[in-house]
Amino acid sequence: MLKVLVSGACGKMGREVCKAILSDPEVKLTGAVDVVAKGADIGEIVQLQPLNILIRDNLKEALKKSDAEIMVDFTHPDAVMNNIITALESGVHVVVGTTGIDEKDLKRIAELCKTYRANAVIAPNFAIGAVLMMKMAKIASKVMDDVEIIELHHPEKADSPSGTAMKTAEIIGENMNSNPKTGKEAVENVRGGCYKKVRIHSVRLPGLVAHQKVIFGGKGQTLTISHDSIDRSSFMPGVMLSIKKVKEIKGLTYGLESILSI
Repeated sequence: MLKVLVSGACGKMGREVCKAILSDPEVKLTGAVDVVAKGADIGEIVQLQPLNILIRDNLKEALKKSDAEIMVDFTHPDAVMNNIITALESGVHVVVGTTGIDEKDLKRIAELCKTYRANAVIAPNFAIGAVLMMKMAKIASKVMDDVEIIELHHPEKADSPSGTAMKTAEIIGENMNSNPKTGKEAVENVRGGCYKKVRIHSVRLPGLVAHQKVIFGGKGQTLTISHDSIDRSSFMPGVMLSIKKVKEIKGLTYGLESILSI
Protein backbone atom coordinates (compact mmCIF):
# COMPACT_ATOMS: atom_id res chain seq x y z
CA MET A 1 0.00 0.00 0.00
CA LEU A 2 1.37 3.41 -1.02
CA LYS A 3 1.87 5.85 1.87
CA VAL A 4 1.02 9.42 0.89
CA LEU A 5 1.33 12.84 2.52
CA VAL A 6 -0.75 15.75 1.22
CA SER A 7 0.78 19.24 1.32
CA GLY A 8 -1.90 21.93 1.26
CA ALA A 9 -4.31 19.43 2.81
CA CYS A 10 -6.78 22.06 4.05
CA GLY A 11 -7.20 23.82 0.70
CA LYS A 12 -10.04 23.08 -1.70
CA MET A 13 -7.91 20.79 -3.86
CA GLY A 14 -6.06 19.35 -0.88
CA ARG A 15 -9.30 18.25 0.78
CA GLU A 16 -10.45 16.57 -2.43
CA VAL A 17 -7.12 14.74 -2.71
CA CYS A 18 -7.36 13.54 0.91
CA LYS A 19 -10.88 12.21 0.31
CA ALA A 20 -9.80 10.45 -2.89
CA ILE A 21 -6.88 8.79 -1.11
CA LEU A 22 -9.07 7.71 1.80
CA SER A 23 -11.53 6.06 -0.62
CA ASP A 24 -8.84 4.07 -2.48
CA PRO A 25 -7.80 0.73 -0.93
CA GLU A 26 -4.41 0.79 -2.70
CA VAL A 27 -3.32 4.07 -1.10
CA LYS A 28 -2.96 5.16 2.53
CA LEU A 29 -3.00 8.73 3.83
CA THR A 30 -0.25 8.99 6.44
CA GLY A 31 0.35 12.73 6.72
CA ALA A 32 -1.18 16.16 6.14
CA VAL A 33 0.55 19.55 6.01
CA ASP A 34 -0.88 23.05 5.86
CA VAL A 35 -0.18 26.54 7.21
CA VAL A 36 -3.64 26.63 8.77
CA ALA A 37 -5.44 24.36 11.25
CA LYS A 38 -2.25 23.06 12.85
CA GLY A 39 -3.10 20.24 15.26
CA ALA A 40 -6.54 19.57 13.77
CA ASP A 41 -7.44 16.08 12.60
CA ILE A 42 -7.53 15.85 8.80
CA GLY A 43 -10.44 13.43 9.03
CA GLU A 44 -12.57 16.12 10.59
CA ILE A 45 -11.29 18.74 8.12
CA VAL A 46 -12.62 16.67 5.21
CA GLN A 47 -15.84 16.01 7.17
CA LEU A 48 -15.20 12.34 7.86
CA GLN A 49 -14.52 10.53 11.13
CA PRO A 50 -11.32 11.37 13.08
CA LEU A 51 -8.27 9.56 11.64
CA ASN A 52 -5.65 10.49 14.23
CA ILE A 53 -3.69 12.23 11.44
CA LEU A 54 -2.99 15.72 12.70
CA ILE A 55 -2.21 18.73 10.50
CA ARG A 56 1.45 19.78 10.74
CA ASP A 57 3.00 23.01 9.48
CA ASN A 58 6.57 21.73 9.06
CA LEU A 59 6.89 19.67 5.89
CA LYS A 60 10.30 18.14 6.61
CA GLU A 61 9.19 16.99 10.04
CA ALA A 62 5.88 15.70 8.69
CA LEU A 63 7.56 13.66 5.96
CA LYS A 64 9.73 11.97 8.55
CA LYS A 65 6.92 11.36 11.05
CA SER A 66 4.48 10.05 8.43
CA ASP A 67 6.99 7.73 6.72
CA ALA A 68 5.46 8.88 3.43
CA GLU A 69 6.73 7.54 0.11
CA ILE A 70 4.90 10.16 -1.94
CA MET A 71 4.02 13.82 -1.38
CA VAL A 72 1.09 15.36 -3.24
CA ASP A 73 1.33 19.16 -3.38
CA PHE A 74 -1.54 21.57 -4.03
CA THR A 75 -0.34 24.72 -2.27
CA HIS A 76 0.73 28.09 -3.67
CA PRO A 77 3.20 29.19 -6.38
CA ASP A 78 5.29 30.95 -3.71
CA ALA A 79 5.69 27.75 -1.68
CA VAL A 80 5.70 24.91 -4.18
CA MET A 81 9.40 24.84 -5.12
CA ASN A 82 10.54 24.76 -1.50
CA ASN A 83 8.11 21.91 -0.88
CA ILE A 84 9.35 19.95 -3.89
CA ILE A 85 12.99 20.44 -2.89
CA THR A 86 12.27 19.34 0.70
CA ALA A 87 10.49 16.19 -0.44
CA LEU A 88 13.02 15.15 -3.09
CA GLU A 89 15.95 15.75 -0.74
CA SER A 90 14.16 13.42 1.69
CA GLY A 91 13.96 10.75 -1.01
CA VAL A 92 10.19 11.17 -1.33
CA HIS A 93 8.49 11.06 -4.74
CA VAL A 94 6.28 14.03 -5.61
CA VAL A 95 3.02 14.59 -7.48
CA VAL A 96 2.42 18.31 -8.01
CA GLY A 97 -0.62 20.19 -9.27
CA THR A 98 0.42 23.61 -7.98
CA THR A 99 1.04 25.95 -10.91
CA GLY A 100 3.65 28.68 -11.26
CA ILE A 101 6.53 26.29 -12.02
CA ASP A 102 8.60 27.64 -14.94
CA GLU A 103 11.15 26.07 -17.26
CA LYS A 104 14.05 26.95 -14.95
CA ASP A 105 12.25 25.26 -12.06
CA LEU A 106 11.62 22.14 -14.14
CA LYS A 107 15.33 21.84 -14.93
CA ARG A 108 16.17 22.07 -11.25
CA ILE A 109 13.54 19.47 -10.35
CA ALA A 110 14.95 17.09 -12.96
CA GLU A 111 18.43 17.49 -11.47
CA LEU A 112 17.14 16.88 -7.95
CA CYS A 113 15.31 13.75 -9.08
CA LYS A 114 18.55 12.39 -10.49
CA THR A 115 20.61 13.34 -7.43
CA TYR A 116 18.24 11.93 -4.81
CA ARG A 117 16.80 9.07 -6.91
CA ALA A 118 13.25 10.22 -6.41
CA ASN A 119 10.65 10.85 -9.10
CA ALA A 120 8.31 13.74 -9.85
CA VAL A 121 5.08 14.11 -11.77
CA ILE A 122 4.29 17.79 -12.45
CA ALA A 123 1.01 18.47 -14.24
CA PRO A 124 -0.58 21.82 -15.10
CA ASN A 125 -3.93 20.04 -15.15
CA PHE A 126 -4.92 16.62 -13.82
CA ALA A 127 -8.29 16.48 -15.58
CA ILE A 128 -8.12 13.83 -18.29
CA GLY A 129 -10.50 15.86 -20.47
CA ALA A 130 -8.13 18.84 -20.31
CA VAL A 131 -5.27 16.64 -21.52
CA LEU A 132 -7.41 15.52 -24.45
CA MET A 133 -8.25 19.17 -25.18
CA MET A 134 -4.53 19.96 -25.45
CA LYS A 135 -3.97 16.94 -27.67
CA MET A 136 -6.74 18.05 -30.03
CA ALA A 137 -5.38 21.61 -30.05
CA LYS A 138 -2.00 20.24 -31.11
CA ILE A 139 -3.61 18.43 -34.04
CA ALA A 140 -5.55 21.53 -35.11
CA SER A 141 -2.48 23.78 -34.88
CA LYS A 142 -0.79 21.79 -37.63
CA VAL A 143 -3.31 23.05 -40.17
CA MET A 144 -4.71 26.27 -38.64
CA ASP A 145 -2.28 29.04 -37.69
CA ASP A 146 -4.56 31.66 -36.14
CA VAL A 147 -5.55 30.91 -32.56
CA GLU A 148 -6.28 32.49 -29.20
CA ILE A 149 -6.86 30.95 -25.76
CA ILE A 150 -9.42 32.04 -23.19
CA GLU A 151 -9.01 30.52 -19.74
CA LEU A 152 -11.49 31.08 -16.92
CA HIS A 153 -11.00 30.29 -13.23
CA HIS A 154 -12.29 31.12 -9.77
CA PRO A 155 -11.03 34.44 -8.32
CA GLU A 156 -8.88 32.74 -5.65
CA LYS A 157 -6.53 31.30 -8.27
CA ALA A 158 -3.11 32.75 -7.47
CA ASP A 159 -1.57 32.95 -10.94
CA SER A 160 -2.50 34.18 -14.41
CA PRO A 161 -2.47 32.79 -16.97
CA SER A 162 -3.14 29.26 -15.82
CA GLY A 163 -0.53 26.55 -16.19
CA THR A 164 -2.91 24.74 -18.53
CA ALA A 165 -3.14 27.76 -20.84
CA MET A 166 0.63 28.16 -20.89
CA LYS A 167 1.21 24.50 -21.67
CA THR A 168 -1.45 24.63 -24.40
CA ALA A 169 0.30 27.67 -25.89
CA GLU A 170 3.63 25.84 -25.81
CA ILE A 171 2.13 22.86 -27.64
CA ILE A 172 0.44 25.06 -30.25
CA GLY A 173 3.49 27.31 -30.67
CA GLU A 174 5.61 24.35 -31.74
CA ASN A 175 3.45 23.95 -34.85
CA MET A 176 2.40 27.51 -35.74
CA ASN A 177 3.79 29.14 -38.86
CA SER A 178 2.57 32.69 -38.23
CA ASN A 179 2.68 35.25 -35.46
CA PRO A 180 -0.47 36.61 -33.79
CA LYS A 181 -1.98 39.69 -35.38
CA THR A 182 -1.45 42.97 -33.57
CA GLY A 183 -3.21 46.31 -33.77
CA LYS A 184 -3.87 49.47 -31.85
CA GLU A 185 -5.20 48.89 -28.33
CA ALA A 186 -7.46 51.65 -27.06
CA VAL A 187 -7.32 49.89 -23.68
CA GLU A 188 -3.95 48.50 -22.61
CA ASN A 189 -3.72 44.68 -22.76
CA VAL A 190 -7.27 44.35 -24.07
CA ARG A 191 -5.94 41.76 -26.56
CA GLY A 192 -4.54 39.65 -23.74
CA GLY A 193 -0.97 38.53 -23.21
CA CYS A 194 1.21 36.77 -25.77
CA TYR A 195 3.07 33.58 -24.83
CA LYS A 196 4.87 31.32 -27.31
CA LYS A 197 3.23 33.25 -30.18
CA VAL A 198 -0.26 32.60 -28.78
CA ARG A 199 -2.57 35.20 -27.22
CA ILE A 200 -4.03 34.22 -23.84
CA HIS A 201 -6.96 35.91 -22.09
CA SER A 202 -7.51 35.23 -18.37
CA VAL A 203 -10.89 35.58 -16.66
CA ARG A 204 -11.35 35.35 -12.87
CA LEU A 205 -14.95 35.27 -11.58
CA PRO A 206 -16.98 33.73 -8.76
CA GLY A 207 -18.91 30.65 -9.82
CA LEU A 208 -16.11 29.33 -12.03
CA VAL A 209 -13.86 26.35 -11.29
CA ALA A 210 -11.53 25.70 -14.25
CA HIS A 211 -12.42 26.27 -17.91
CA GLN A 212 -10.54 26.80 -21.16
CA LYS A 213 -11.42 27.53 -24.78
CA VAL A 214 -8.92 27.26 -27.63
CA ILE A 215 -10.34 29.13 -30.62
CA PHE A 216 -8.83 28.64 -34.07
CA GLY A 217 -9.81 30.91 -36.95
CA GLY A 218 -9.64 30.17 -40.66
CA LYS A 219 -11.15 31.40 -43.89
CA GLY A 220 -14.92 31.39 -43.37
CA GLN A 221 -14.75 29.21 -40.27
CA THR A 222 -13.75 28.85 -36.64
CA LEU A 223 -12.92 25.80 -34.56
CA THR A 224 -13.42 25.90 -30.77
CA ILE A 225 -11.98 23.22 -28.50
CA SER A 226 -13.14 23.63 -24.92
CA HIS A 227 -12.96 21.89 -21.58
CA ASP A 228 -14.87 22.59 -18.38
CA SER A 229 -14.17 21.31 -14.88
CA ILE A 230 -17.39 22.03 -13.01
CA ASP A 231 -16.22 20.27 -9.85
CA ARG A 232 -12.77 19.62 -8.36
CA SER A 233 -13.51 15.91 -8.31
CA SER A 234 -12.74 16.02 -12.06
CA PHE A 235 -9.03 16.21 -11.21
CA MET A 236 -8.96 13.19 -8.90
CA PRO A 237 -8.68 10.33 -11.43
CA GLY A 238 -5.54 11.98 -12.85
CA VAL A 239 -4.11 12.65 -9.39
CA MET A 240 -4.69 9.07 -8.24
CA LEU A 241 -3.23 7.65 -11.44
CA SER A 242 -0.12 9.79 -10.95
CA ILE A 243 0.23 8.66 -7.33
CA LYS A 244 0.15 5.03 -8.43
CA LYS A 245 2.61 5.58 -11.32
CA VAL A 246 5.17 8.01 -9.86
CA LYS A 247 7.35 5.30 -8.30
CA GLU A 248 7.67 3.55 -11.67
CA ILE A 249 8.45 6.52 -13.92
CA LYS A 250 12.06 7.57 -13.45
CA GLY A 251 13.00 11.22 -13.06
CA LEU A 252 10.72 14.11 -13.98
CA THR A 253 7.48 13.64 -15.89
CA TYR A 254 5.83 16.88 -17.00
CA GLY A 255 2.19 16.61 -18.04
CA LEU A 256 -0.40 13.93 -17.47
CA GLU A 257 -0.34 12.96 -21.15
CA SER A 258 2.95 11.11 -20.63
CA ILE A 259 1.30 8.83 -18.09
CA LEU A 260 -1.82 8.35 -20.25
CA SER A 261 0.42 7.58 -23.27
CA ILE A 262 -1.55 9.79 -25.67
